[in-house]
Amino acid sequence: GDSWGIFTFLCAALCNLPALPALNCTEELGTSQSIQKTYDLTRYLEHQLRTLAGTYLNYLGPPFNEPDFNPPRLARAERVPSATVDLDLWRGLTDNARLAANYRAYSRLLCYLRALDGQAATAELRHRLGHFCSSLQALVLSIAGVMSSLGYPLPVGPSAPPGTPVAPNDFLKKMDDFWLLKELQTWLWRSAKDFNRLKKKVPPAVVTLRLEARGF
Repeated sequence: GDSWGIFTFLCAALCNLPALPALNCTEELGTSQSIQKTYDLTRYLEHQLRTLAGTYLNYLGPPFNEPDFNPPRLARAERVPSATVDLDLWRGLTDNARLAANYRAYSRLLCYLRALDGQAATAELRHRLGHFCSSLQALVLSIAGVMSSLGYPLPVGPSAPPGTPVAPNDFLKKMDDFWLLKELQTWLWRSAKDFNRLKKKVPPAVVTLRLEARGF
């Protein structure tokens, strides 16, 4: 008799739990999942880019495919979003500012990569570039999802770069492509660290049920 009474009391208490805390837990869980997904995408793109960069640099030929090739950054390359910001300065930015910078940078980098996709001479390279562009587009959308879940607005203004001036010769064109891949590698490396820190700030929600005796 006593055990049946306890069971009945527990069922009644569970049925009368307020709905609002459950909704809050769902929102927190959605945010943490969105951040985890974005982190996983950056790591996947890092892995994907290692193979793509090697293939593309071999397509460009020497000296671009030589391991010790480290040219100075030309003025032409400055239109590509640079990730060479002091790490302490970068970490001092707010989460909103870092997310906005990532969103703008990958939106612009994606436009440049799509141009490479149309210029690649071999079918295999075009296929790899196309697959990478699709993954990078998913990353841009995922960053937008994280910003939305955290209540941050997307950056205002065009995300696409202005018209790209034609390189005066083939070597400078290859140099543009080299710097595009180099900056993309640095952005992905830093973004992985950004999202790893962010997911620690927003841990997965833990649902806790509290039973309150009413009227006793």
